[in-house]
Amino acid sequence: QVQLEESGGGLVQPGGSLRLSCAASGWTWDYYATAWFHEAPGKERKVLACISSRDGSTYYADSRQGRFTISSDNAKNTVYLRMSSLKAEDTGVYYCLATPTSGAWSARLGCPREYDFLGQGTQVTVSS
Repeated sequence: QVQLEESGGGLVQPGGSLRLSCAASGWTWDYYATAWFHEAPGKERKVLACISSRDGSTYYADSRQGRFTISSDNAKNTVYLRMSSLKAEDTGVYYCLATPTSGAWSARLGCPREYDFLGQGTQVTVSS
């Protein structure tokens, strides 16, 4: 059974940084896409960025690209989201989602619209 476990959230002051981790276990597919989503209080969950396990290609679906960086360590089956210059509007729950992909898929094509697996989320609060 596939499991995604996020960690690294917490309380941070404006302008601070955090690195979120998404550790996957139980994978049986060769290739997959992993994405980070942000759910701000009272708002719908929105995709931030995604990454391909096959070639490490990335796609940023959000204007926070300059402050947020997605990366992966396939040996550890872990995807990261490095967040810097954090603002109050970055507050919310951050979710890791993943889905198998074909061997031809690249994140340069954009993030998948649907995902098969979802983590439990990690809370990030940006406040002084």
